[in-house]
Amino acid sequence: MKNENEIVKLQNIRVSYGGVPALEDVTISIFRHDFLGIIGPNGGGKSTLLKVLLGLVKPDSGTVSVFGKNPEQARSRIGYVSQRPVFDNNYPVSIWDVAMMGRYGKAGIMRRYSHEDKAAVERALKRVDMFKYKDKQIGRLSGGQQQRVFVARALVSEPELLLLDEPTASIDSTLQAEFYELLGELKRNLTIIMVSHDIGAVSIYVDKIACLNRQLYYHGSREITAEVLEATYKCPVQLITHGPVPHRVLKEH
Repeated sequence: MKNENEIVKLQNIRVSYGGVPALEDVTISIFRHDFLGIIGPNGGGKSTLLKVLLGLVKPDSGTVSVFGKNPEQARSRIGYVSQRPVFDNNYPVSIWDVAMMGRYGKAGIMRRYSHEDKAAVERALKRVDMFKYKDKQIGRLSGGQQQRVFVARALVSEPELLLLDEPTASIDSTLQAEFYELLGELKRNLTIIMVSHDIGAVSIYVDKIACLNRQLYYHGSREITAEVLEATYKCPVQLITHGPVPHRVLKEH
């Protein structure tokens, strides 16, 4: 019997580039309102997994279902925030214009934006607390503020699933907690899958954690054993534990 809350289902996914495996036998189900953090080493296949969900990478084998459809058909229901893009900070584009780019899929590049489009941009910018800066040039913002705008751009298409690829990589550490708290608010209405290298922060803010290094290690919670982390990173690493105060137990390296 199909679970109506299951919005992503991957079964035995394999992906390779030029004969080199990127993903091997990845199987996972993700449910409505999950906040899943995916951690793992560079080159472990994390970004590839997101591209599979977007339909940008075709698996060599296995099946992918997003909202009960293939990824291409479900793409209009997915928002995506890539690693912070490189752009000219002097380019004269406003926060409003950047957020409006998220409506291209609905309005079309050559069509005039409707009242509905503008209302969607206003709602999205307010959700990330950036509407008050809407006329400001995006290159004049801090890294954390820019990421909020990029999240707004993803939200204006009114997605049900939000994919984030290393969203805090270029944000000052003092602003990262604020950004994660924003995601915590957004998960009330969205399902979120976030790729990150920040094991400590992920363990605090997400609901579930998956470890990925070509193969996926996942058991439906945010508790990770030292054995799973060592299998993922191929070396002794920190054991993340939880309680009133999340903390780490360091193993001898």
